[in-house]
Amino acid sequence: MQLPNLQSATLIRRYKRFLADVELSNGEILTIHCANTGAMTGCGEKGDTVWYSTSNSTTRKYPHSWELTKLKNGNMVCINTHRSNQLTLEALQNKQIKELAMYDEILPEVKYGEENSRIDFLLKGNGLPDCYVEVKSVTLVKNNLGMFPDAVTTRGQKHLRELMAMKKLGYRAVVFFAGLHNGFDHFKIAEYIDPEYNKLLRQAIQQGVEVYAYAGEFTFSQQIPTALSLTEVVPYIE
Repeated sequence: MQLPNLQSATLIRRYKRFLADVELSNGEILTIHCANTGAMTGCGEKGDTVWYSTSNSTTRKYPHSWELTKLKNGNMVCINTHRSNQLTLEALQNKQIKELAMYDEILPEVKYGEENSRIDFLLKGNGLPDCYVEVKSVTLVKNNLGMFPDAVTTRGQKHLRELMAMKKLGYRAVVFFAGLHNGFDHFKIAEYIDPEYNKLLRQAIQQGVEVYAYAGEFTFSQQIPTALSLTEVVPYIE
């Protein structure tokens, strides 16, 4: 996935969930928009290098958007979680996710279920059961261990219930954890943050819901991040 043109700055603080102040190389202070509504644990500490994009829209109050953070340990993380679906769609189109590569038709944002949900991707293929794919972003990493979620997610709990219902109807149901971070090589649920999500996912797995986690990889040009891609499936630890 190609990233927009990015510029770097130094993070001062994030506040009001959707805003962050950064300092440019010339000392100017700039307020930028933050699209990540989660806790962003470990994704942006004071003094970190951040990368932001700029919109040409004349209606936006804050035309600059926080996209990436370079952490103090050198790892990179995409904090704009809207990118996870774009990243996954590209991987599906390129048949990069081998567990789902047999499907030819990709339908995004399809309404389904009894709890008024939208599945991120509905996959269809000749002679194959429809496959419901829910995408989740992985930005929380500790000691090479990727984790989800970074805050209690009642929405995520709902999605697991919906996926279990689809599986009972005879369809494939998948939770796909997309790595927006390049610093992990195995994955688990952060049960200490959301024990209910952990409980529901264990139940879902027992009922046949599939779980896959892929790590992220960044491409650079002249030390500027230009692209983000998925690498390969990493071990899931229950």
